[in-house]
Amino acid sequence: MDFHERLERAIQRGERTGEKQRQADATQALSKEEFKRLHSKYRLELSEHIEACVAQLPNHLPGFQFETVVSDRGWGAAASRDDIGRGGAGRRDNFYSRLEMVVRPLGKYHVLDLAAKGAVRNKEIFNRNHFQQLDEIDLESFRELIDLWVLEYAELYAAKN
Repeated sequence: MDFHERLERAIQRGERTGEKQRQADATQALSKEEFKRLHSKYRLELSEHIEACVAQLPNHLPGFQFETVVSDRGWGAAASRDDIGRGGAGRRDNFYSRLEMVVRPLGKYHVLDLAAKGAVRNKEIFNRNHFQQLDEIDLESFRELIDLWVLEYAELYAAKN
């Protein structure tokens, strides 16, 4: 085999490799779009469940205000309340209580990430995250956690007041 034949075979191998790489890139781009679509779908379902659960706190714990959360931190809901109490030496103290639960935006790791923070009378009582790979999601476990975290917050708030 002379140099000319070897050169043509090398070019053909390079073209096949390039085509395989372009196909792999196209498949990866499709999977990125698929991850975005899945994240949006799950985010909508869970943020509606979060809103439904957190919106019930003001009905059972007077003074709480409900708000929908749509921010760079994620999508979900929060319930908060400000109280004024008496401190030592006749001064007033302000107390802040809040539960916030959001589904975080899609990141580079392709996970669905649920985050919750709870504070009662200026003290953080929990800061939690739960996440799963988008292609392995168990929505029922997320719904159960949302329920559990809202119930736990209500119990902790009631115990401190």
